[in-house]
Amino acid sequence: MKKILMMAITVDGKIAKDTDQPATWTSQADKKMFIAETKRVGVIVMGKTTYDTIGKPLPGRLNIVMDFDVSQYENIPGTLEYTNKKPEEIIAELESRGFKEMIVGGGSTINGLFLSQGLIDEIWLTIEPKIFGEGLSLFKGADVDLALELIEIKQLDNNIIHLRYKIKK
Repeated sequence: MKKILMMAITVDGKIAKDTDQPATWTSQADKKMFIAETKRVGVIVMGKTTYDTIGKPLPGRLNIVMDFDVSQYENIPGTLEYTNKKPEEIIAELESRGFKEMIVGGGSTINGLFLSQGLIDEIWLTIEPKIFGEGLSLFKGADVDLALELIEIKQLDNNIIHLRYKIKK
């Protein structure tokens, strides 16, 4: 299974100013691509904090929400599923359900968790023309030293660039 980390970031590498900031700061071009790619793949994995900033399941794809205590949530099978499983268990389950790809969609702790365990194959970044200075980094808790190979550069709009990297293994 191909595991893709897909995020929009500022020029200074931030994914949000704080944990409560919704992704309303990203461009329409990024939103359009995000919707198309996550629907194409069919599944997105995110943390509870990221899900809370969205506020509802993203339609047309399976939303897997990671949290420590899932007993308080109600699943909507095939649409919204909460899990406290480890990343490798989530991947195995998705493979058994027939998924060929998955998208990891944040936040920084979930991104760091998957990356530090070697469970990301590609990193797709939309670089938005903004600077936050302070804020949430792309990865939290990932003490890694990885080499990347640029596989695609795409200009989404006048000021917006989308980069796709493969993690060299």
